[in-house]
Amino acid sequence: MLRIHFTGDDLAGVRMAAKPDVLWETILSFHRLRERRRALMFGEWRTETRARLNGETNLLAALVPSKGYFPDFLTPPEAGGGLESGLAAIRATAPARLHSELTLASAARASARASGPASSPLPGPATPSGTAVLSGLAEGAPQALSRLLSALRGYHRAAIEPYWPHIQARVEADRAVRGRALLDGGAAELLGSLPPVLRWRAPVLEADYPVDRELHLDGRGLLLQPSFFCRGTPVVLRDVTLPPVLVYPVAHAPDPAFGEGTSALGPSLGRLVGHTRSIVLQAIRYGCTTSELARRAGVSLASASQHAAVLREAGLVLTLRHGNAVLHTLTPLGAALLRGGAPAEAPAG
Repeated sequence: MLRIHFTGDDLAGVRMAAKPDVLWETILSFHRLRERRRALMFGEWRTETRARLNGETNLLAALVPSKGYFPDFLTPPEAGGGLESGLAAIRATAPARLHSELTLASAARASARASGPASSPLPGPATPSGTAVLSGLAEGAPQALSRLLSALRGYHRAAIEPYWPHIQARVEADRAVRGRALLDGGAAELLGSLPPVLRWRAPVLEADYPVDRELHLDGRGLLLQPSFFCRGTPVVLRDVTLPPVLVYPVAHAPDPAFGEGTSALGPSLGRLVGHTRSIVLQAIRYGCTTSELARRAGVSLASASQHAAVLREAGLVLTLRHGNAVLHTLTPLGAALLRGGAPAEAPAG
């Protein structure tokens, strides 16, 4: 069980991450790559990603066990500013911290081996050379750090970068749901709106967890980080002295995670013409329920639902359920259409 204890100051300090964290997604996706479960959701992604890999997993498999602890230094808060910012923070990790966290990682690998194989076949399993690099990392060797950064960059290029717009759309849709909860009832309502794997029982947020953890925020607040590749249980840093962050899974439909419309408009684009649908797309810009959409666009509830369905099929809108209502938000593709194709920001990598 994970139990996160809040004070009044902590509730005032709850905040949402502005966008997906590129290194959390990178590391957590490596778990998804090796598991046997969720074949429908991630099967195609696994096949495509493995075909693009070129030995990057040799080191990562030695550093990140298939389950359990992986070093906190792999997910620095600087990664919120993009891949290169995160990699620079990893390079700057103090040698003493590297040694401490890699010692814990070594114990986790030993525990995983003792419990038997639990992962699917994967190109580039942990090798003696990968283990040698870990020894160099534990000593703070610059060459070993360079090899780790190269492996992370190469893996990100294969597993994350091609899918980033879709990952971003899912996270932004989740942020829209949490933002409405915050506006409706403050931090307590926000915490109560989190996915079912998390349970808000004031003043404690609980979740089933592989080990027993008691995290006291002690007035530091909490960063909520929605994650595309986090599945099953949320994740927190092991080192309680680091800035507290809770990584939790965004909602997924029961179909493939990267389905039609991930990188293309899809067959419904031909239907996206006319004055009314343009108004509907603009009404969804900042997120809205179907009832709000009908009011903003000046159409009936049934018509608003139909327009939203067409936009969703075209890959321009995401729809998530929030309580008894549904919330529509734009995908990056839908936002780009409203901007006339002008870029919004540089890619996270």
